[in-house]
Amino acid sequence: MSHAWEGGRHPGWPARLGPLRVAAGLVALRPPKLFDATAWSRTRLRDQAHLEAWEPTAVEGWQERNAPLAWPAQWSSLKSMARRGQALPFVITVDGVLAGQITVGNVVRGSLRSAWVGYWVAADRARGGVATAALALVVDHCFGDAGLHRLEATVRPENQASLRVLAKAGFREEGLFLRYLDVAGAWRDHLCFAMTAEEAAPEGLVRRLVARGYARTA
Repeated sequence: MSHAWEGGRHPGWPARLGPLRVAAGLVALRPPKLFDATAWSRTRLRDQAHLEAWEPTAVEGWQERNAPLAWPAQWSSLKSMARRGQALPFVITVDGVLAGQITVGNVVRGSLRSAWVGYWVAADRARGGVATAALALVVDHCFGDAGLHRLEATVRPENQASLRVLAKAGFREEGLFLRYLDVAGAWRDHLCFAMTAEEAAPEGLVRRLVARGYARTA
């Protein structure tokens, strides 16, 4: 059996995924672009109270690390990792407007073919099915064109919104990682969730969402 990565090209990248219609609007995923700086910064700065409690601690303050001038370095890093086959980074758009990010990181090939997935969604889009749609699109892509076998997601037990997204998508809980990550200034416990390609087969997550009435194909 041949695989797409045998020729040295990172499978599944670059890619545009969707669209998928949910209550919030038309959800699609695309690679990050340099000109996303203004929209990205405006959203992140506005939603500090919504996002900061769930994100890794950083030396810089929220204003500094989410200013427009901070985006080019992040964009360049994401693009570099994608080109090396280490990540699949996407911007989430709703009706064509930037509404978050979803990233597949720490991509390992060989006999493991595993990665983690993480995401954030703007506060004004948080309850419209955007994160669930974005996750479904990414999972189907990872187990399809990207050739991965396992995806993992870690989330703080207090993050009820993210727990609902993972449950709706069909991720199963594997365990608790004690003092796993430095988040919001302290070492926080995280629950570990995972899914394998066999658990998403045969129809995939997007078709499951559509069948359950959570989304419509566009």
